[in-house]
Amino acid sequence: MKYFLDSAKLDEIKYAYENYGIDGVTTNPKHIKLSGKPFMTVVKDIAAWIKEAGLEGMEKFPVSFEINPHLDKWQDIVEAAKEVSAYSPNYVIKIPCCEQGLIAARKLENMGIRTNVTLVFSASQAIPVAKLGAKFVSPFVGWKENSGDNADYIADIVDIYKNTGYETEIIVAAVRNGKQIADFAVMGADIVTCGLAVYQESFEHPFTTFGLGIFRDAWDGTAKE
Repeated sequence: MKYFLDSAKLDEIKYAYENYGIDGVTTNPKHIKLSGKPFMTVVKDIAAWIKEAGLEGMEKFPVSFEINPHLDKWQDIVEAAKEVSAYSPNYVIKIPCCEQGLIAARKLENMGIRTNVTLVFSASQAIPVAKLGAKFVSPFVGWKENSGDNADYIADIVDIYKNTGYETEIIVAAVRNGKQIADFAVMGADIVTCGLAVYQESFEHPFTTFGLGIFRDAWDGTAKE
């Protein structure tokens, strides 16, 4: 399973790539706002880093950018997507899962512009995404579980895609903790995306810390010569 970083902060992206070997990035308007930079500045800065790092190419390091969410006609979505995607061959355009979004995604895929259909909350929504040939589908889990729902539908999407031979990759989004990461790996999801802190917390376990303390005490109490 691949790890994508959910962030628009270039320092976080560089750190996670250089130290953890993350496989790609997802952004959204909230992440852009938290970066403190204008949208197009973030688009240009990440494109420049991709080129500098020798990561150009969709299969090397895909980066998803969500365009203006106020656009509600497929023609406008397509035009905005064309502008952003022109900055890097790595760029994937995030589009909401709704009728106009799906139409736009189909048009863009036919143009060779890869898409990531996002805000998916049911298996039935995930089917047309794969039928139109989107590069990625992003079902959300954190928000569903926050509302008392469960994330079992991820396993349903995995099964549907396997049964039908769809090639769309599943990015499980809004992942909140290490248990979820492991659960979705067991389900067979292609990718998880979450914030830097979530990955860092998933690397730790209290028994690792406990055991390390025992070994350190033993080391300190043992003669070295």
